[in-house]
Amino acid sequence: MSIFAFGTYKVTSIDQNHISALKLALENGIDKIVTSSKYSNSLALEAVAKSIEFVDNNSLEIIVKSISSLETSELKEDIDFVLKSLKKDRLDCYLLDGFEIYLNDFKEKDNAIDIIYEKLFNAFVFLEKEVKDGTIKSYGVSSEAFSKTNDESLPYEDILILARNAAIKVGANDHSLTTISLPINLLEQDGLKCASWAKKNSLRVISTRALNAKLDNAMFRLASYDEPKEYYYYLNELLEICDNDELRSLYNLIEQLDATKHKYGWIGDYELFLVNQILPHIQKTIQNLDEKIVDELLVYIDRFLQEYKAMVAYECYKTTKVLLKDYLKDCQSRLQECAIDFLKSQENIDIIEIGMRKPSYVSDILDI
Repeated sequence: MSIFAFGTYKVTSIDQNHISALKLALENGIDKIVTSSKYSNSLALEAVAKSIEFVDNNSLEIIVKSISSLETSELKEDIDFVLKSLKKDRLDCYLLDGFEIYLNDFKEKDNAIDIIYEKLFNAFVFLEKEVKDGTIKSYGVSSEAFSKTNDESLPYEDILILARNAAIKVGANDHSLTTISLPINLLEQDGLKCASWAKKNSLRVISTRALNAKLDNAMFRLASYDEPKEYYYYLNELLEICDNDELRSLYNLIEQLDATKHKYGWIGDYELFLVNQILPHIQKTIQNLDEKIVDELLVYIDRFLQEYKAMVAYECYKTTKVLLKDYLKDCQSRLQECAIDFLKSQENIDIIEIGMRKPSYVSDILDI
């Protein structure tokens, strides 16, 4: 059994790289997948369904995170949808995920936690019934609130009491709560206390955000990147093509991107900026051009943007090394190796959930 689980956040069925990565992982011993109907508008589920069609999945465990709701009608609808999407009769493990959002809904009330845990108990009763009906094998909880020590935290010790009481209510001999999932990584270690409690109570622990870590409300990618060697070639190539009045707006955009490539907090900031600002600007610029010109231009734009993302990742890596020098002082390998080795050394962590959207990412994890 592998300690790694293939996380499908941002995975889609329309990207062949994602499908190839999933297949490569499954063919090389990674026997757990974490997915959800809310990932990529259900396209992640489609990707999983496509990837498991031609593999021996008797030993494969698919862990499904819920839709950030504790309403039983919505959970039932979600489970039915996932079962249909994956062409399965039963889910291996269903995790109630993201219910810490209720903290914001009830934060003005003194009994906010009581309200949340009442909803959680009702959800547990529902899931215990689903276990009895055979639609799920086990269930669990996934929450950032279990790894925090501030006002956004939740008392995880009560989870087991709720599960036991839920089992009694439905007439089960024992509860079917098996799993707890929470962020634990090189920077976020508060969750280790919860992990220790979970293991003492025979619950397995899934660590999330292995390489995407949060510190002081800032995100960091715990991975090393090389400087892309062809970046300036593709930059100058595109600038030369756009050096005319018709494409002046695009020329200015490319210049601005180059000038600010080192100013992103982490690679996720760039990905948001790409979708919300860069791509709409490009689309507006080329919408009135001749179709043949657009087709040719898009080839150069795509090549540049791929190199630009690689350059942003490299710049973020350099910044991360400086800002986190105290945390990384003992790291003599690539950041991703140090981050994974830290998690592997924790006796209370059973599974490391990690996103692997490219075959190269899968190979990297397999090497580690």
